[in-house]
Amino acid sequence: MNKGAIKKELTEKHKSFTDYISSLSDDKFAERTDNVKWSAGQQLQHIFLSVRPVNLALLLPKFILRLFGKPKQKRTYEEIIKTYQNSLKNGGKAGALYIPKSVSSNQKQKLIIDLTNLIMSLNQKIDKLDEEDLDNYILPHPLIGKTTIREMLYFTIYHVQHHHKAIVDNPN
Repeated sequence: MNKGAIKKELTEKHKSFTDYISSLSDDKFAERTDNVKWSAGQQLQHIFLSVRPVNLALLLPKFILRLFGKPKQKRTYEEIIKTYQNSLKNGGKAGALYIPKSVSSNQKQKLIIDLTNLIMSLNQKIDKLDEEDLDNYILPHPLIGKTTIREMLYFTIYHVQHHHKAIVDNPN
């Protein structure tokens, strides 16, 4: 995917997720049952917590990004998804920084607005990068290892879909 396609997918997938969250009743948003790991509200907070470091990383000067190393490979969107799914199958879990706290229904609109603004900010940062930059700089990911910026953006697109599906498949 090129930058334009990445930005479009980031926007569309996160909007679909937040639209679905918006449609939930306050009870469904906040409720967590024994058969689900996180409530829909916690899923929303987790996505926000996961996108924020990507957004912050793109503020770093390129010479700092270079400290993470140089890319040794370039993976496709499908390869990133497979790597993430394999990591989950092998026991990979969200690190402490990404585990949501309890989320109440009165936080729903603020979290949706915050995530929407975060995606807009991320897209603005992507605009400032060249296509080559997306493949020439590395960011660390706790479950899938060192990724190029493009691969991290692929992950970000897939990750929100993964959590959207978890909510739809496991309604409270």
